Amino acid sequence: MSEVVLKVALVGNPNSGKSTLFNVLTGLNQKVANFPGVTVEKHVGYFSLRNAFEGVDYKVELTDLPGIYSLYPKTLDEQIPYKVLTDPQDPSFPDRIIVIADASNLKRSLFLCSQIIDLKIPVVLVLNMMDLAVHKGLLPDVKKLEQALGIKVIPAIVRQKTGIEEIKKAVLHTIPLPENDIMPATSLAPELIQEIKHSFPVKSDYAAYLLAGNYDKVDISFVGNDGKQKLDTLLQQHQFGQKAMQATETLERYKTISVLLKSCVSEPASVRKSLTRTVDNLVTHRIWGYGIFLAILFVIFQFIFNVAQFPMDFIDGTFADFSQKVSELLPKGVLNDLIVNGILAGLGGIIIFVPQIALLFLFITILEDTGYMARVSFIMDKLLRPFGLNGRSVIPLMSGVACAVPAILATRTIQSWKERIVTIMVTPLMSCSARLPVYTLLISLVIPRYYVFGFINSQGLVMMLMYLIGFVAAIFSAWLFKMFVKAKQRDFFIMELPVYRLPRWKNIFFVIFDKVKIFLFDAGKIIIAISIVLWFLSSRGPGKEYAEIEKLYEAKAELPETTQDELNQLQAQKLEHSYAGWTGKIIEPAIRPLGFDWKLGIALVTSFAAREVFVGTMSTIYSVGSNSENLTIREKMMTEKRPDGTPLYTLAVGISLMLFYAFAMQCMSTLAVVKRETGTWKWPIIQFVYMSALAWVSSFAAFQLLS
Repeated sequence: MSEVVLKVALVGNPNSGKSTLFNVLTGLNQKVANFPGVTVEKHVGYFSLRNAFEGVDYKVELTDLPGIYSLYPKTLDEQIPYKVLTDPQDPSFPDRIIVIADASNLKRSLFLCSQIIDLKIPVVLVLNMMDLAVHKGLLPDVKKLEQALGIKVIPAIVRQKTGIEEIKKAVLHTIPLPENDIMPATSLAPELIQEIKHSFPVKSDYAAYLLAGNYDKVDISFVGNDGKQKLDTLLQQHQFGQKAMQATETLERYKTISVLLKSCVSEPASVRKSLTRTVDNLVTHRIWGYGIFLAILFVIFQFIFNVAQFPMDFIDGTFADFSQKVSELLPKGVLNDLIVNGILAGLGGIIIFVPQIALLFLFITILEDTGYMARVSFIMDKLLRPFGLNGRSVIPLMSGVACAVPAILATRTIQSWKERIVTIMVTPLMSCSARLPVYTLLISLVIPRYYVFGFINSQGLVMMLMYLIGFVAAIFSAWLFKMFVKAKQRDFFIMELPVYRLPRWKNIFFVIFDKVKIFLFDAGKIIIAISIVLWFLSSRGPGKEYAEIEKLYEAKAELPETTQDELNQLQAQKLEHSYAGWTGKIIEPAIRPLGFDWKLGIALVTSFAAREVFVGTMSTIYSVGSNSENLTIREKMMTEKRPDGTPLYTLAVGISLMLFYAFAMQCMSTLAVVKRETGTWKWPIIQFVYMSALAWVSSFAAFQLLS
């Protein structure tokens, strides 16, 4: 018995249900990577099929390609499907293609499908959302559609898992190559197509035609530089106008599709006003639309602070108790200190924020899944235009609430170079999920918890305000960049709003699971590593002074009359004279005007690796500098005093620190991806400098005004 690997590509328009089908077919057997040579993210999943008749097991490798409307790429994201489907040497070149179409909007979906059919690759067409089509009165005749297109057509309701088994059977069995051309490419440029087919290993007339139309936009491995020069010569010889020929093809294709739909799909005489349009009149209103969006944000942050507090308190208390027990069970010494004050302190600083991370992504995914986020992009377009952005910038900006790295990659959908650069430069100002642990800890320290009207949480209001501050800073920074970045090209925002749907809870579970896993394992590895390094630097010191304090501490610890306060003071002195304390003291003069001490200086340095490292750093510092393992990190920070005996974490310091983290570029990964996306160190350096300056000035002003 043998196993055969089948490569299957999943292709479709945005909002056609492509990601849902991917999740249904692959479950949790997925991985995220980048396409070779580019930083565009791809999802690859696996599932197994068994052909009992042949006695062969098939391992299906399913690649979810970025959503596209046609095989004429305008953005970096759209180049990927074109390259994968037309380049036989591409590692992801498929054995089969599943085209998923919105059955309630077949005309748009069949344009892409007809192009893929003409590429002469085995194709299966899935008519998704059949329930919505029937609700609209659209009744596709599947048999007629199969005959007209010359491929297998499967009606489905993917959200309800209807048609999934038929899709698997279609993938499993041999799919014949499409015989008929939906639009014969030879009628447009016969001589040129023949010469391209003779010179390059293309699989069909239409593949040759597309090569002529896109050769200057996408790097195809079998073409190379010499091939591009040859193609350029051929196009000049045959006077091939790319834009004119694309327009001609588009018109001819839509004519053919219109005729096909009339014979294969019955439509009602009149379509009643849909619920979607009724709701859109309200949520996309030029005034009420913004109010509704703010109200939704208000509910989200109230919910996050009110509901997440219970599991967070439980996790915090559990780790404090667990650390105390481990400290008592293990013999005193270096190993005890490493495990309790290094590893467990850092680990506790990660896991405590899982409830809030999960809730944040729960709400973000629900808004995307229901179709509401598309409306946010629509209403924001007019608001953002004067600031040098457009509706396409909304997706990266809103994605920045999750993480700036994929958000910056999402700017590939912006055609205008100027608007793309401006969006890249301001996206890190959006408060990402990495800032959430920082805000949560500081808000709980300095903002009193009380309720307005009995249900509005004051801490939730401050959290929402921090996110709004990030957005306001982003759009005003964009306005400044708009004046300095010069470019003539403009991007036009055209978007089809999807119908409203109930959220797909299984899909939401996959997203939450994936994001929490990334937070725990990707960010967690960094936090644990830095916690261990920081523990070492905090437990060792240069010169005789540290050694003398350590000897005095050990001697005092043996005396029964020594109080806990005396031991804590000696621990604090040890930390101050350690390598970590020495580092903090070096940068303290620069941050003292902001209200920060040398301990916070250490956290600012370490959290440059990732913002959420701040919490792990504070956990480690206050664990090393204290004998109170049974106290939570918040309780330890609340007891921290200045040399004059006044509390360190006042309202002024808390607000100053939150503003610093709201604006500072405290993320190496973001700078790295900006460099990759712009191709130069110029933009990340500018980004780091202007964000650092904005953070320092804002923190300074807040501390001086509130002190």
